Amino acid sequence: MNENKKICDYYKNNELDLKRIIDEYSGYIYKIIENMSIQYLSKEDIEEIISDTFVVLWKNRDRLEKSKSLSPYIAGITKNLVREKSRVINIHNDIEDYENIIQDFFIIDMMCEQREKIAIIDKTVKNMKKIDIEIFELYYYSAMKYNEIANILNISEFSIKSKLFRIRKKIKKELLKGGYSDEE
Repeated sequence: MNENKKICDYYKNNELDLKRIIDEYSGYIYKIIENMSIQYLSKEDIEEIISDTFVVLWKNRDRLEKSKSLSPYIAGITKNLVREKSRVINIHNDIEDYENIIQDFFIIDMMCEQREKIAIIDKTVKNMKKIDIEIFELYYYSAMKYNEIANILNISEFSIKSKLFRIRKKIKKELLKGGYSDEE
């Protein structure tokens, strides 16, 4: 897979060459799922997410900007599908597995605190510039390296490092405002 390939490179006879995309990007999608540390997904769930990624890409082929790189589209679709599957699994688990379990207050407190932190981080990221959001998502959700992100976004590796430093600093500042210290 070549992260620099543009969508227009995957057209054959004025039609998106899905077979080629599947051949080149299946491993990439698997790696994204693996990097999101989703241990509770079964092998079938992972296979379903991989195939659904290509289905979503195919259904939206007319909306794709041919001059853009294909990898961010695929990474975004995959992340959204993993999140959706996580919600479905969590709802299913909450209802069936935890119906009669009494959680002690410490665990509930920790869970609430984690949710609050995630909400602060999510709000902070959503209020950032588009380029910073892209960098944040590619680095943390797609687990890409600095040089990979630099190639995709066509900016220097130093710029990526610098922006990630500022993003982390901004998130820490917001967490401190929310009452969470650096040591947590």
